[in-house]
This record gives sequence, structure tokens and C-alpha cells, in this order.
Amino acid sequence: MTIHNTSDDTRFIAGSNDILRRCGVTLTTGSNFGDYKELLAEGRPDHTVGPPFDPELHDLNEKNAVWIVGRDENGTIMHTQALRALDIGYFPLSEYMRKGFRSFPPPDVSIDYRRSRYRAGPGARQIRGQVCYHGEVWLGGTRGQFRGTGLSAILGRIAFLTAMQRWAPDYLFGIMPKQVAYKGFVERQGYMHTDPGCLRWFFTGNDQPFECMMVYMSHEDLRFMLDLPLSEYVEMAA
Repeated sequence: MTIHNTSDDTRFIAGSNDILRRCGVTLTTGSNFGDYKELLAEGRPDHTVGPPFDPELHDLNEKNAVWIVGRDENGTIMHTQALRALDIGYFPLSEYMRKGFRSFPPPDVSIDYRRSRYRAGPGARQIRGQVCYHGEVWLGGTRGQFRGTGLSAILGRIAFLTAMQRWAPDYLFGIMPKQVAYKGFVERQGYMHTDPGCLRWFFTGNDQPFECMMVYMSHEDLRFMLDLPLSEYVEMAA
């Protein structure tokens, strides 16, 4: 995918295209999530599309959702992520999630919904307006091929730019497993804020909770991150 400029993001677009080219990565995008499920069957056969992006559960189209898939120079799928605009009404995200958190479970596991719970943090209580959800984030490849190169920082900002160009949301958020967040993926993706301990899932037959935090960005945060020089955060993320 070549990222086309619709605002004043020329430097980011040129720099990220150059880094993707040097890494041998080609991105494609789409809004047909039936096609996305077929791509997952090809590139991630052990992964089931998460409920927020399942076209059998939601009416997903070019107005409210987009997927991004990356391939390496051999044509092998090595990256996925997806974005979806949510209609949370006039209420804060905390109220939306309190009623609907069961629609955002980790995939490919059996959830004990009776024991699982959501606890709103201060970020979720302030998030209102046009809200975008960021999920399905995965970076494959062999050890050292893509991880540790700063590529995850570029891919995260591409999601930010895609959200800004399509919806210009007031807020963007995602849900990240605690162990992944604690390894620094929050910073590598470019997120500036977290609500720790917001989700505690229990898997069927397991008494050990699987904890997640909410990561989020305001419109101003997204603009700030996209305006930073590429060299700064790619170097820090490597």
C-alpha cells in the first residue's frame, strides 16, 4: 500500500513508505471483512477474527471499518490490524463498555463470562464523541526479522493516520493484554495513555485471570504523534 496524503502529513507518508519499502513490506487495505477472514485463513490459520470485526456479528463497511494486512517480500502475510468506528451515543466510553465489554473478548479461547468483569478507569470516563476501536494487531516474521526494527512504531502510526483520514475521531482506543503492555508494546505502538486493570477475563476451567488494560489517544494526541519526526520514535522503538 502506498499511503496517499489527504492532509498535511507529507513527511510522515514519505518516510513511512520508505521504511516499509526498505523492510520489504507491502500493505493492503479493505473494508470487506469477509475478505479479511479469508486472508486470516491464509496467513494466520490459528487465529479467529475477533468479535468486534466479525462480519457475521456486525454490519462492517467502508464507512465504519477498515483492515490493514502486510506481506513480506515473499508475499507471506506478516502483519494485521483493523479499525472500527463505534457508535457510543451520548454516553462516555465507560458506560458503553460496562454494558458491552463482553463484545471485546480475547479470541480463540473459551471465556467464563460469569466471572469476567470490566472496571472503568479515568480515561474511559472522559472519552466521548466519535470513538474508534483499534484491534487485530499482530506482527509475525522470524525472530529479529521485523521485531526490534522499529517497524511496529511505523505500523501503529499508519493505523493512527488511517483513523484520522477516515473519521478524524475524538478518541481512539484499544485493549491490550497486561503482559504485552508491560513488555513495552504500548510505547512502540505509539499510545500515550493507559487505563490499567480495566478488564479481567477468566477462561473456562482456569482460576487465573487474564488481565488487560485499555490504551487510548485523543484527537490531539494522534495529531501530536503523527507530527513527530519519524527518526525519533523509530529509533526509540528499535
